[in-house]
Amino acid sequence: MSNPNTSRRALREPLWVRVLIRTISLSFLGLFLLLPLVAVFYEALRNGVAAYFASFRDPAALSAIKLTLIAAGISLPLNLVFGLAASWAIAKFEFWGKSFLITLIDLPFAVSPVISGLVFVLLFGAQGYFGEWVAAHNLQIIFAVPGIVLATTFITFPFVARELIPLMQEQGSEEEQAALSLGANGWQTFWHVTLPNVKWALLYGVILSNARAMGEFGAVSVVSGHIRGKTNTIPLHVEILYNEYNFVAAFSVASLLALLALVTLVVKTLLERKLQQQMDNAIASVDAEVDPVAQAATTASASNNHPAAVWSKVLSFEVATATT
Repeated sequence: MSNPNTSRRALREPLWVRVLIRTISLSFLGLFLLLPLVAVFYEALRNGVAAYFASFRDPAALSAIKLTLIAAGISLPLNLVFGLAASWAIAKFEFWGKSFLITLIDLPFAVSPVISGLVFVLLFGAQGYFGEWVAAHNLQIIFAVPGIVLATTFITFPFVARELIPLMQEQGSEEEQAALSLGANGWQTFWHVTLPNVKWALLYGVILSNARAMGEFGAVSVVSGHIRGKTNTIPLHVEILYNEYNFVAAFSVASLLALLALVTLVVKTLLERKLQQQMDNAIASVDAEVDPVAQAATTASASNNHPAAVWSKVLSFEVATATT
């Protein structure tokens, strides 16, 4: 058997190769990530801070910001409910159509956002399949806020589910079964056992979904109608300002999305560490089931903080309270 240290030395690249790879990577990030962000803020502040903040006092800009927040605020709870339900079903149960559901979750990643917007126009537009029914009930979906919300929700719904499914599959269903055997119902099991186990992945998916919702352009552009002050979101408002050669206002409003990207990047990095620790703990628990010694050590170290143990304490407290 070969020595692992010898194998690592054999696989170690020469110094010049490592320096070259790092230089290429950092140059790529600087050229395509850092430089555009610096350019956005430079152009936004080129005429001074007063002109920068004046861009946000424009009624059209305020309307775009408000509509973007509304679309994101409505789509996020919908994505949250769908992501939890879909990931729970896929990770915990076997049923007919499971593979088809997984494929549907990935659909927005494979379809162009413009095509997604056209689908809603085909369904709810004046000449669409449900156009007559929508008109008969005096509903306005296309070129209105409902269409923007639908398009945003469709584009962003995979993010939460895609973050939860791998983690739930790694964790298995033993903890939920233990809680049920202790007398917990479905809601109590979810609240005290499942949710604490997936909270970091859930927050990670929500952050990504929110960033995509606020920055979505293609699908929203198709269904909005570009009505200034009414159906323009932040990306659409930036496009209009840029086409009007109002560069300072365009980059000022665009800086909001740039700030959102930076905040998302920082939060994403922090959550990735938490999520990686959670995944490592899930893998360690699986390995402990195979190794009795490791299982004893893991049980001893985590007995007080394990979700199932916490639920046992909660149940004992509720029983004691009821008896008194």
